[in-house]
Amino acid sequence: MKSSSWMRTWMKPQSASQPTNKPVMRAGVSQSLKQRTPRKFWRLAASLLIFQGVVFGVPAYAQQTEQSTNQEKQAEDSLNYSQLLQKIDDGTVSKVEIDEGTNAAKVTLKNQPEEPKKVLLLEQNPELIEKLRNNNIEVDVKRSADNSAALGLVANLFLLILLLVGLMMILRRSSSNSGQAMNFGKSRARFQMEAKTDVLFNDVAGVEEAKEELQEVVTFLKQPERFTAIGARIPRGVLLVGPPGTGKTLLAKAIAGEAGVPFFSISGSEFVEMFVGVGASRVRDLFKKAKENAPCLVFIDEIDAVGRQRGTGIGGGNDEREQTLNQLLTEMDGFEGNSGIIIIAATNRPDVLDAALLRPGRFDRQVTVDLPGYNGRLGILDVHARNKKLSPEVSLEKLARRTPGLSGADLANLLNEAAILTARRRKEAITPLEIDDAIDRVTIGMTLNPLLDSKKKRLIAYHEVGHALLMTLLKNSDPLNKVTIIPRSGGIGGFAQQIFNEEMVDSGLFSRAWLLDQITIYLGGRAAEEEIFGPDEVTVGASNDIRAVADNARRMVTLYGMSDLGTMALETPDNEVFLGGGWTPRSDYSEEVATKIDQQVQDIAISCYEEARRLIRENRPLVDKLVDLLLSQETIEGEQFRKIVAEYTKLPEKQLVVTS
Repeated sequence: MKSSSWMRTWMKPQSASQPTNKPVMRAGVSQSLKQRTPRKFWRLAASLLIFQGVVFGVPAYAQQTEQSTNQEKQAEDSLNYSQLLQKIDDGTVSKVEIDEGTNAAKVTLKNQPEEPKKVLLLEQNPELIEKLRNNNIEVDVKRSADNSAALGLVANLFLLILLLVGLMMILRRSSSNSGQAMNFGKSRARFQMEAKTDVLFNDVAGVEEAKEELQEVVTFLKQPERFTAIGARIPRGVLLVGPPGTGKTLLAKAIAGEAGVPFFSISGSEFVEMFVGVGASRVRDLFKKAKENAPCLVFIDEIDAVGRQRGTGIGGGNDEREQTLNQLLTEMDGFEGNSGIIIIAATNRPDVLDAALLRPGRFDRQVTVDLPGYNGRLGILDVHARNKKLSPEVSLEKLARRTPGLSGADLANLLNEAAILTARRRKEAITPLEIDDAIDRVTIGMTLNPLLDSKKKRLIAYHEVGHALLMTLLKNSDPLNKVTIIPRSGGIGGFAQQIFNEEMVDSGLFSRAWLLDQITIYLGGRAAEEEIFGPDEVTVGASNDIRAVADNARRMVTLYGMSDLGTMALETPDNEVFLGGGWTPRSDYSEEVATKIDQQVQDIAISCYEEARRLIRENRPLVDKLVDLLLSQETIEGEQFRKIVAEYTKLPEKQLVVTS
């Protein structure tokens, strides 16, 4: 089937050299829309006129058809004009009603008074009128109502109103589209003339060092003459660097609340769009507004979305993100200054930022917002406990010591979970039980229903007692907090929890003896399964423990120099995935050295596993007693566990004391 010529013309693709008239998203959009609007409007008007003619013409045609089909049916009840004249001459007509609107007459016969006959008259009926007058026949003339003209007028007015409404909608849509096109490159930053964040430095805890450095920024904004009088230059930018949840955005809110100056806030992802040049235009517009309201603060959250190193991604020099970054670099410290504007940016990926962005003159200061220590955690808990009802038995000091490595967001979530558990249990105040359950829920998972008495429950009990016993017996390990066989979400059948040394965790200085004991503890569950149930009954429950053993042992050999291979760093961690790096460490050794590394890792794992089996074998009666107690109680606290172990092994008194 061949297409018509106009269809082939419509579907014919344009060649690459043929100029096109496609509108672009610029100021020309409005003009193009206005040029095309009249043409579309007249096409629409013509279509509606044709539609109106068809719709309103059909009833008239239908009426004529209906009249023609009913003629035969009415033939018996009607007379023709000649028959009417004959009836008048015969004297059988008693009355005639003439309807001038339809040009018809109703004739009443003397012998049929109840069944009047219908007669279609001529346009001029002088003969009929004369005969009726001569025969003294009653004549009644009337005109029936004809609404066809009124209906036509109403239809035409409705069509006119419909066309006017359609034209107004088209013009309004075209004007709104042109306005959006003009505002497409405008900045989307939220602006507040006076930052009403309701957050001050007193509301931020756990980051005292960062607060001291940022306090100077507030002084710069409030009293700039104090520094400019002696030749000091106001810093252009402050980069907040730290893990997620440590309070970087909260610090920015506190700076805005303390300074009381105009405040712009925007996310780095809001600069980048799919259209080239939009991000750079938004950067220009943001700094233009900031200069008009200087001195002011501009906060860019997650700046790594736009500030990653250039030339490392796909797209080359025309990459939209790179153009946005180039414009940001120029606005911060380019040919024109931006005096009075301080940029505060936050990121948890400083390793991917472009070097030009980090140099002095752009981000003059880099403030590290790290995980809080003991005093920081205590301050954070004090802040988040202000609006919560705590029982007198709850000690925030003990809670701060039990939560090393948790960020401010984690601690806030912990107290919130404790409050939710308290409300669910219909208690008046938060008790230590809710605190303990909240810690387990945040760090490990939600509690599930306990297992029934079965072989699986006993196997899990031996597995967890193996971990807990080694935590208590090994000299360089951290003490046990509690051991439980109550399952948790995520497939955890039970766990043995330690109380880690806060100073060691915060500093990251782990000794070789501590690492070896930790590997031995990881293998304690697997060793207990094999010693109690035999090698054929070993389960896959220790898969995560074995993975941790392999990771720690390999780092000891390749990174820490804690093996017979000597003090050599044989691998370089490569975590910069966004810069083209891989997920695995980069190796800097030959295949022969790789074989030696594997042998050293295997030796460490085997020696620690044999040590774990030996300790469990030598303390088999103690293991059975602890398992029976764990099956009955389902949870054993660390203090009770250590006392039972001390009765059997005569441990020194110092190993029973846990710093609280």
